Amino acid sequence: MTQQAMAKTVRLIAQSSSILALLAMTTPVFAQENTTEASTTDLQPRAENGRQIYEANQFARFAPQTALDMVSQIPGFSITQVSGDRGLGEDSQNVLINGQRVTGKSNDAQTALSRIPVSSVIRLEVADAAAFNISGINGQVVNIIAKEGGLKGNFTYRVEAREITGTNPRQAEVNLSGKLGKGNFTLGINNNGSFKGGGNGLEFTRNANGALLYTREITARNSGDRPRIAGSYNLKADNGNIFNINGALEYFRFRRKSELDRFAPGTADIFELSRGREDEWNYELGGDYEVGLGKGRLKLIAFKRFENSDFGNEFRSDFTNGDPPAGQRFDRVIDEGETVLRSEYRWKAGKNDWQISLEGAMNYLDAESELFTLSGGSYQPVPIPGATSRVEEKRAQSIITYGRPLSDKLSLQTSLGGEYSKLSQTGANGLTRSFIRPKGSVALTWKASPKLTVSSKFQRKVGQLSFFDFLASVDVQNGNNNSNNPELVPTQSWLWENEANWSLGKAGSIKFKLDGEIISDLVDQIPISATEEAVGNLPGSAKRLRGEINGSFVLDAIGFKGVKLDAVLALQTTSVRDPLLLRNRPLSNRGRTYWSLDFRHDIPNTQWAWGLYAEDSRDNGFYRLDYFGRDFRTGPFTLAFIEHKNVLGLKVRATVLNLIGQREASSEIYYVNRRNGPVDFTRSSDFRYGRFLRLSVSGTF
Repeated sequence: MTQQAMAKTVRLIAQSSSILALLAMTTPVFAQENTTEASTTDLQPRAENGRQIYEANQFARFAPQTALDMVSQIPGFSITQVSGDRGLGEDSQNVLINGQRVTGKSNDAQTALSRIPVSSVIRLEVADAAAFNISGINGQVVNIIAKEGGLKGNFTYRVEAREITGTNPRQAEVNLSGKLGKGNFTLGINNNGSFKGGGNGLEFTRNANGALLYTREITARNSGDRPRIAGSYNLKADNGNIFNINGALEYFRFRRKSELDRFAPGTADIFELSRGREDEWNYELGGDYEVGLGKGRLKLIAFKRFENSDFGNEFRSDFTNGDPPAGQRFDRVIDEGETVLRSEYRWKAGKNDWQISLEGAMNYLDAESELFTLSGGSYQPVPIPGATSRVEEKRAQSIITYGRPLSDKLSLQTSLGGEYSKLSQTGANGLTRSFIRPKGSVALTWKASPKLTVSSKFQRKVGQLSFFDFLASVDVQNGNNNSNNPELVPTQSWLWENEANWSLGKAGSIKFKLDGEIISDLVDQIPISATEEAVGNLPGSAKRLRGEINGSFVLDAIGFKGVKLDAVLALQTTSVRDPLLLRNRPLSNRGRTYWSLDFRHDIPNTQWAWGLYAEDSRDNGFYRLDYFGRDFRTGPFTLAFIEHKNVLGLKVRATVLNLIGQREASSEIYYVNRRNGPVDFTRSSDFRYGRFLRLSVSGTF
């Protein structure tokens, strides 16, 4: 570490120490006199009808302000991300609110939970998906039982000071909820996606024999804002009918700039500039209406999403020896949309649960692309075939789901159906194709004991295509270009998921997961001609096997009062036959290992908490036909925080991130023609982005 970097680190730590000292001085004035009850409340759920029930006051030790804060502290439970599956499909997120799924994609479970104030939460119910009769989910699900009253709200403000790139004061969030007529509403405004980053580093380019060709000294900066307004309204009528509607409107602005000083012994320096931008706005609107019909319940769901993006990338070289400047710029404007109509009818016949679903969807991408080359001091247009096009898919899907208990401890859920899709693309090489694909699953849940639940699911899946992969694209800096490929099809796979949840009572829980997948039509890089490549489907089958152990330990019972430790370890292996080398290799950009440790101590009889966090991961590299590269980190990412739960009625937290100075690095190999031939040159980089301090203030009203 240089003296300058060491001085900045010392100043950063001194700043955080000053903030923490200020918090300490406020303690005698603003802290509650006695918080024993909040500090010693255990997290042992009670059993009720096969579900684990947590009362809201069991989370008091964490001073939660939203339902999200509470769910985040359930031992062994983690919220699944929004599925990338096609359309809405069967449910994908493992969160229900008053028994209802969260309809939407950007309006995900975490967003919905952050808008529910803690004072509205009555209890949390955790059980296997089979207990809630939910199709599409395997493993644990949480159901938030909440009741709205008068107008309530919560807010969070964060300011971040980075060692290298300065201060970002623009992260903020405000949420409101309450009664509106006979129903309940939530409304949230935030700019949580605001960021300001970058760093400094060196990049070394060597020939095939390892001799240094040139060095780049890099200074990179990036920033962005994502202001968003989102809300929901739900109403349960006196006759039992249920109405939900939610929507979101978002703007995203991103800018990046890298200045590269390229130098080599005996040659004139070259000053390079790499810039990128994106201006995007999007909206999402979803709703559902559920009524009693005959012996069952009918739910009608509608969803629409639209996005407009204008983005571009430029790379320019200026030569100190007097040569004219060189460069390229690639611009693209896209309109992207998705419309889904879905109906679900479910009914009960004795011990049997049935559901029939019908779904229709239309997705499209309209792209206009332009490539320019710097000539004579100005950018001149260059034709780029296959980069301007419209890609569209129309789909219809039907699934019938059946579930029933096979015994007091064993339950079954099966589904069977299929989809019809029609893919079309405009342009000189445009195609229109139709497909019929089967879908289905079989899931078993075994309540082996009051503390051990085991679930297993075997499923036939159809993946979701990225319509960008159909289009030609240009990498103006590194030359990793893609031709267009109108013959892409979605991946299909046989997926086997297994999960075992072992409750340790007051001491927490341990979860074991094992997933295996056999994938056909894997989307990867394929040859189009002797010199061109594109995103396409590999022949044969790819394989993936992943294991995970997730432990959540509440250590009060063994004498460490107020201590909670969460640990995750995941290992994954993948395999596919390489189209060039004709031997097995890992799948591109798939994780190999991941681990994390999250330690939190709520100090008994005080309003103080502190904690440490560390995580690290290792990925497979990225394979092109003429390239292999891997990005990695030089050690784990770490942070430390200290929190006071009542400073003038507010929760205040100071966090020092990247505590031990993790750096970003890369290793790349470029080949003369193909990856089965001689090496052209290699690159390696080491990039430092430094430590940073985050101060957050949150409260309710």
